[in-house]
Amino acid sequence: RGYTPESIRKFADRIGVAKRDNIIDVSLLEFSVREHLNQIAPRRLGVIDPVKVIITNYPENKLEQLNLINNPNDENSGHRDVPFTREIFIERDDFMEDPPKKFFRLGPDREVRLIGAYIIKCEGFKKDDDGRIEEVYCSYDPETKSGESGAKRKVKGTLHWVSAEKAVNAEVRLYDRLFLDEAPDSHKDKDYMEFVNPNSLEVITAFVEPSLQTAKELDHFQFQ
Repeated sequence: RGYTPESIRKFADRIGVAKRDNIIDVSLLEFSVREHLNQIAPRRLGVIDPVKVIITNYPENKLEQLNLINNPNDENSGHRDVPFTREIFIERDDFMEDPPKKFFRLGPDREVRLIGAYIIKCEGFKKDDDGRIEEVYCSYDPETKSGESGAKRKVKGTLHWVSAEKAVNAEVRLYDRLFLDEAPDSHKDKDYMEFVNPNSLEVITAFVEPSLQTAKELDHFQFQ
């Protein structure tokens, strides 16, 4: 599921036909489907492993509907409204307490752009008793809203996000390789089932933008 006929045909064109058996890395198939979906799939915002960001100078009770394009590669794809609030979620991997030089995401005194929204700057953070980042405190520049003149200010990082208040829960299935060996049936003295990856499927709860509540079976999207 999720592999379009067009991407499978493109994959077949890439690998060609040979007279002897060949092993093709599954990443080439995954690349083919990503390439096709990048052209046709509507974008949606979702956060899998969230950390809360509090934008300290954003009004506490303000709710802003930001108009985001559905697919930047298709000008006819339309737009949808995405709620923006003072508290948002970003991916935990998008923040580092002591980031290396080429880490272009969020860190102390660093600025990033939020997709379709504003530029924010990290002013501080809080850890829990186990030393895990619990909250990140940022300020925002109201002149940098996407689509307005101030948005032209350049920053190196762009992050996806969802409103902590308005996001909805969604079951997400993360698929890894089914087998731990690229050719599990090539071992004459072993059963291929010995190479099954016990962690090939992880089911988690993620936070996604509210528009996905109206998604129908077999709809396809690309998360930003």
